[in-house]
Amino acid sequence: MNHSIHSADRSTHLKIVVVALVAGIAVAALGISARNNADFTQTAQSTQVIKAGKPVAITSSGTSTVR
Repeated sequence: MNHSIHSADRSTHLKIVVVALVAGIAVAALGISARNNADFTQTAQSTQVIKAGKPVAITSSGTSTVR
């Protein structure tokens, strides 16, 4: 039994890479599914649309000029 990664053979390195890849895909899939479900079940916050008004230019005197 070899307990060092430096002296491990090729198949051991391949197993480690495959396990890391599968774990990474699982974490990514879990994150994507959690994010998509959170968008549909969002009831505590509501999104409000704010319409733009007339353009205003701010001057250095503190007054605003409507163009």
